[in-house]
Amino acid sequence: MDISELYHLAEQERNRRKPHRIRCCMAAGCQSSGAVAVKQRLQEAIAHQHLQSEVDLCSVGCLRFCGHGPMVATDQALFEQVSAAQAPDILRHLQGEETALTPCDDQQPFFAQQFPIVLENSGQIDPERIEDYIAAGGYEPLYQALYELTPAEVVAEITQSGLRGRGGGGYPTGLKWATVAKMPGDQKYVICNADEGDPGAFMDRSVLESDPHRVLEGMAIAGYALGSNHGFIYVRAEYPLAIQRLNKAIQQAKKYGLLGSQIFESGFDFKVDIRIGAGAFVCGEETALIHSIEGGRGNPRPRPPYPAESGLWDCPTLINNVETYANIAPIIRRGADWFRRIGTASSAGTKVFALTGKVQHTGLIEVPMGTTLRQIVEEMGGGAVEGQVKAVQTGGPSGGCVPAAFFETPVDYESLQKLGTIMGSGGMIVMDEDTSMVEIAQFYMDFCRGESCGKCVPCRAGTVQLHEMLTKIVNHQGSMADLDQLEALCAMVKEMSLCGLGQSAPNPVLSTLRYFRPEYLARCGEGEGE
Repeated sequence: MDISELYHLAEQERNRRKPHRIRCCMAAGCQSSGAVAVKQRLQEAIAHQHLQSEVDLCSVGCLRFCGHGPMVATDQALFEQVSAAQAPDILRHLQGEETALTPCDDQQPFFAQQFPIVLENSGQIDPERIEDYIAAGGYEPLYQALYELTPAEVVAEITQSGLRGRGGGGYPTGLKWATVAKMPGDQKYVICNADEGDPGAFMDRSVLESDPHRVLEGMAIAGYALGSNHGFIYVRAEYPLAIQRLNKAIQQAKKYGLLGSQIFESGFDFKVDIRIGAGAFVCGEETALIHSIEGGRGNPRPRPPYPAESGLWDCPTLINNVETYANIAPIIRRGADWFRRIGTASSAGTKVFALTGKVQHTGLIEVPMGTTLRQIVEEMGGGAVEGQVKAVQTGGPSGGCVPAAFFETPVDYESLQKLGTIMGSGGMIVMDEDTSMVEIAQFYMDFCRGESCGKCVPCRAGTVQLHEMLTKIVNHQGSMADLDQLEALCAMVKEMSLCGLGQSAPNPVLSTLRYFRPEYLARCGEGEGE
């Protein structure tokens, strides 16, 4: 395929569309709440009224209001919690008839304050049709990179954009790419870390289910920039729909010559394979992930050497997560300066969050870096379902709990770190006044204890001891001496563990001790009750 054929395919797809379009969310969340039956009923209603030539009914990815599914959208309105019985009312609304079905307010803060870059196609295109992605401008940035930029210029563009890794650490993406690019050797690898394991997190899953070609295109651009001809997507087996759509997207891209050999009739070859993880949380750590792809047990190893120098099969290897790759094509299309103007000086661009917990509006949001926690939780999320919001937990098991008193904090890497938490991959769990922060710490320690690979003693034994101490405190059997020992043990596990799982496992404990110590004291028989 050359660029003229890509443009022709895009135009052909746009001309194929009918006057009206109904989009049914077919992401995993909406499917689990009955979306398949809703779409089937809509198909029947369209056929019954002989409207096949007028109405285009299509499956799309996440429409973001995940706690209100099934979701259905037309060009004029968005509908929530649609039942199969109500589906014909959507067709009547489209035709201007009166119905009992009330559209959702798509101008409320949950939607109005979003800034979609990664999610710009989510809920807009059919993720199982490459033609729909191409009609939205897909794969044009890949052509632009191949024919208008040298590999070094692509790396420079990503560096200038200020994009930082969206997997949690916030490492400058351009610097990582530049490091891999300068490494000697004929073979280099590009890996997409889609091993999303944080409780309450579903950002990467939603992107893969909603816009898989966006990730594949980002990986191909990375491959060109670094001199790599082979990529891997490491995705957990608990994401069957994402795996299915990725497989289909890869086959479609190969069919059109957008993956494989001589992409866009150039000298650049790039293939992508999928590797399915068995659900071990530790495989989100890059060296454990590499061992798993190689066919070994997912155990981490000491660094250095870092994967950029010696990674998959001892070759230089780039590892970024789903959201990082999903930002690449927009940066190439619109330019580094455009991206840099979004967000803050040190944290450019946007961040996707899975907003969950005891909050009125749960779902997928994308906001500019620097948006405050209050805007996200109180305005977009609508505050607590009942009572008041007490805290928000960011960063999953590696993060911490931030009390409502600090909700004016902007969401960027440095600001969250000062509060004792991290950005993480994007999970954001809201807690209300009825939530016990000691029990929250116990929950996360139980998670880390179960997910420890057992390779190093500080994590293997330390997380078990921390969980036992927290359980003792939860059961009102602790003492002040136990609190002192708890903090000392947290420090040891944090400093002595081999990989990021153990090093960050104490974070939820330390943050709740820092901000909610009276609750610990009450459980130890000191101070007021919770």
